[in-house]
Amino acid sequence: MSRKKGTPKTGGRSSGTPNKVTTDLRSWVNELLDRNRQQIDEDIKRLDPQQRVAIFEKLLSYAIPKMQAVEAKIDLSHLTEEQLDIIINNLSNEIKNG
Repeated sequence: MSRKKGTPKTGGRSSGTPNKVTTDLRSWVNELLDRNRQQIDEDIKRLDPQQRVAIFEKLLSYAIPKMQAVEAKIDLSHLTEEQLDIIINNLSNEIKNG
């Protein structure tokens, strides 16, 4: 039988507490990798260059976060012609001066 809507939750994990199974599994995987570093290194060295680059690419995503595209939307409709000219001149100077 389910509890009525609005009834406060009782029992179970409190919010933010990690799942024990997930924590145990991560710990096991980390220990497994740690114990087999030399073997993994040797295995990677035996791969052909194309496969080695593919492995490095996959591993990089765990070491370096991926960049996300940034988009800026600017409403220039409230600016005067004079203000727009100033912005254009400043941008042109920035491009010329690198």
